[in-house]
Amino acid sequence: MAGYQVAPLARLVEQFERLPGIGHKSAQRLAYHVLKMTDEQAKNFADAVLSAHEKIHYCKVCCNLTDQELCPICRDDSRDKSIICVVEDPRDIIAMERTNEYHGTYHVLHGAISPLSDVGPDQLCIKELLSRVQGGAVMEVIMATNPTVEGEATAMYISRLLKPLGVKVTRLAYGIPVGGDLEYADEVTLLRALEGRSEL
Repeated sequence: MAGYQVAPLARLVEQFERLPGIGHKSAQRLAYHVLKMTDEQAKNFADAVLSAHEKIHYCKVCCNLTDQELCPICRDDSRDKSIICVVEDPRDIIAMERTNEYHGTYHVLHGAISPLSDVGPDQLCIKELLSRVQGGAVMEVIMATNPTVEGEATAMYISRLLKPLGVKVTRLAYGIPVGGDLEYADEVTLLRALEGRSEL
């Protein structure tokens, strides 16, 4: 506790603790690591944080993160603009892109509807999605929100808004993970696997 009497160090630990997944001990380790940096390394670290905060913003089309007017996917003319995959978080796009199978576009909601956390539809990028679909070029919207209560509620809410616009709304299939055992799967996962079964 003696180290905590140093106010700048305590403040640094406090800031690291605000990061998701960082507990008190991890925050202390990070703070001490920063103190071991040279002045130049510390400056570069601080500059990277400030630069990211100042230059990164939402893509004006899909709400993904970018440092330009449009994100790389929206700028890519080879992408199928008639399909939009709706995700909760920009990190979900990275996961989808790793499959190398999806060639449509995306739309990032930046969260999910969660009344318990005071997150309503107005705090998500739903209006931007509706205006894209109303343009008339979109044929299918794939709901790829997380398989949680909040993700399911968000998918249902958006699908009800999209149906009157005459666009096909689909949902990612969920089921047994590759390498998983049936005996360890919960009832909802098994039900989803049965509903999403395909012919061999």
